[in-house]
Amino acid sequence: MTSDDGHARRAVEAVWRDESARIVSALTRHTGDFAWAEDLAQEALVEALASWPAGGIPDNPGAWLMSVAKRRAIDGWRRRERLTQREPLFVTEALQREAVDSVPEQADPDHIDDDILRLVFVACHPVLPAQARLALTLRTVAGLTTEQIARALLMTVPTVQQRIVRAKRALADEGVAFEVPDRSERPARLASVLQVIYLLFTEGYSATEGEGLVRVDVAREAVRLGRQLAALMPHEPEIWSLIALMEFQSSRFAARIDADGMPLTLEEQDRRRWDRSAIARGNEAMTRALPAPSRAEAGSAAAASPETAARAGQTRGRGLGYYGLQAAIAQCHAVAPAFTATDWDRILRLYDALDTLAPSPVVRLNRAVALSMTAGPEHALAEVDALADELAGFRPLPAVRGELLERLGETDAAAAAFREAADLPGNDAETALLRRRAARAASAAPPST
Repeated sequence: MTSDDGHARRAVEAVWRDESARIVSALTRHTGDFAWAEDLAQEALVEALASWPAGGIPDNPGAWLMSVAKRRAIDGWRRRERLTQREPLFVTEALQREAVDSVPEQADPDHIDDDILRLVFVACHPVLPAQARLALTLRTVAGLTTEQIARALLMTVPTVQQRIVRAKRALADEGVAFEVPDRSERPARLASVLQVIYLLFTEGYSATEGEGLVRVDVAREAVRLGRQLAALMPHEPEIWSLIALMEFQSSRFAARIDADGMPLTLEEQDRRRWDRSAIARGNEAMTRALPAPSRAEAGSAAAASPETAARAGQTRGRGLGYYGLQAAIAQCHAVAPAFTATDWDRILRLYDALDTLAPSPVVRLNRAVALSMTAGPEHALAEVDALADELAGFRPLPAVRGELLERLGETDAAAAAFREAADLPGNDAETALLRRRAARAASAAPPST
């Protein structure tokens, strides 16, 4: 591969990450065929890989891909003898970018003109198995590769590929319409829609690969979709819980990396750089996720301070759902004035509740971190080691293990764990940090005799 080929490939991958959702959703709206729209977008990517090395990267790569995809759609309609009705629309829009929709102040609860939200609902149709919905949406909305999706869902790449192909075929066979479903149909898709918005935010919060740790644009799109969804279904507490979780997490964006682009832990972050407005929005969303009595309590406490409102909401863990429990954990971090003031006992209880509600080795790994802060690293290490088989190949496992071993003074073992984590697939910034930590631990080891 020449340097021009490599540069073009990186450009295509970047454009796909940033523009895939809008390209596929716009094509779906105009063709009425989700599977074909995704194929058209992929064909445009192939053409870009072939032409950009020689002709250069266009000034507006997303519009270039859209134009190519629409020309291929026209060719397809010609073959299907249906061009007469469609061609004028495509000719006038061939080089135009899709406008970015904003959330209206007073939204019609039964109508939101948002192509990407429609795309999420289509990909989350009940005709598809749960894992297929996730894989397809992460592919089309987040623009993730099959390798990235496999890591996010703890699946193999061939399994992801098969599920995406089968999902597209199932949607085509069922003739699923490109629309936000009727109010009566929304609850059946809500859990899947929330899950893909959450995974979309997670990709923005901590990118699965690439040079940068954070993809702020992706995270903000997830928050926007969450608020669009809340406008459609304003009385669903888990929607507000997810919004609260995303706001609390996004409040730390400015403090999560140092001047060299290296990740900073919660303990290392300068909390003065945390976005207090995002924390306030998270507290407000958390209040809306509570039942009426607790909501009134939290609302009256808000007059005093956001921290008091948070504590009022935190007095009840019972009744919170999957995202509500995670939001409550994030809220504990958000309102703590210092790392040493974090309520780790409450966080541990919330992880216990979360593992009861939705048992998961990832939840237990996070719980082990909280346990290390309350009972010490030696107790947590035993729990982390017990997860080795379930989380094999999952980078955070050896990274957490290295942290615990380092705190126990076992520097050689810590260095080995950090190196193991660095060798697993993941973000470049995290890889560099893990190698730095491995070197630091190794240098702190006593000389062998």
